[in-house]
Amino acid sequence: MSARPVASVSLDLDNLWAYLKTHGDPAWERRPTFLPAAVPRLLEVFGEHRLTSTVFVVGADAEREDGAAAIGAITAAGHEVANHSFGHEPWLHRYSRAELEVEVAKAEEAIVGAGAPRPTGFRGPGFSVTRDLLEVLADRGYRYDATTLPTWIGPLARAYHNRTAPNAGEPGRDDLFGGFSMVRGPNTPYRWRIGATGLTELPVTTMPLLRTPIHGSYLLQLHQASPRLARGYFRTALVLCRVRGVSPSLLLHPTDVLGAAEAPGMEFFPGMSVPSGQKVALLGWVLAELRRHFDVVGTGDHAARVGARLRDRDVSRVRRCG
Repeated sequence: MSARPVASVSLDLDNLWAYLKTHGDPAWERRPTFLPAAVPRLLEVFGEHRLTSTVFVVGADAEREDGAAAIGAITAAGHEVANHSFGHEPWLHRYSRAELEVEVAKAEEAIVGAGAPRPTGFRGPGFSVTRDLLEVLADRGYRYDATTLPTWIGPLARAYHNRTAPNAGEPGRDDLFGGFSMVRGPNTPYRWRIGATGLTELPVTTMPLLRTPIHGSYLLQLHQASPRLARGYFRTALVLCRVRGVSPSLLLHPTDVLGAAEAPGMEFFPGMSVPSGQKVALLGWVLAELRRHFDVVGTGDHAARVGARLRDRDVSRVRRCG
């Protein structure tokens, strides 16, 4: 095992229909997809940088022909496949315990049915997690969760969403992305005291001290304003991570490599005016910069490597995140 500090890269394989659904666009019901364009491009970038990642897959996509093909390509390339819920509704915090059990189990079945091993990691859509969800994961033998995003920016993201969404007032959308209290969450891995063995939590890393996001879509929003600003911001984040002893967990999405014409209806999403070639170039630079300072793995491997030295955290402290 490398003596270098560890970092991880994960990909939430949110499809075009899932973005439109969250945004309240009825066009989602036609289940439009951009997986055939996004997945080969992402796997090519990962391959160029000799990087193994974790891909969080939506169960409803795993049941589709293009989703199953994507899972086949992902597993063939050596990447871990994890659970990203079945229906990708970012209001899991409103689900009952019984509904959560069905949601997790149904996604598992779809992922396994598409040819991937049974997942042992989970990320809730929209960074949505509750005590009930964590207990369901522990009961089903999951090793880790990677849902939490310790930032204060959730209400601002919700305000932006509500300004642009056609049906922002629909149930579930009035409390998307959490509140300012999220900033108090740990920015380093820890273990929930739950079940027989506990459950590792691997937060999506935010900028140490500032607690602003550093994941792909946020960098693209900065890049849209100034490419130099985006790169300087990410370099600063990595410096602070090294100084503060934070092992970064970097989150990516298919939109990080897609141009606007490849994601019709997503003009509202940050960074969609950036051409796909520039996006791919920025992602390549980000991965190279990350690998220059850290031993980069997938989230499952990351959780396993840090597991022995984690602090426990009482699951009763979870009210609602996401």
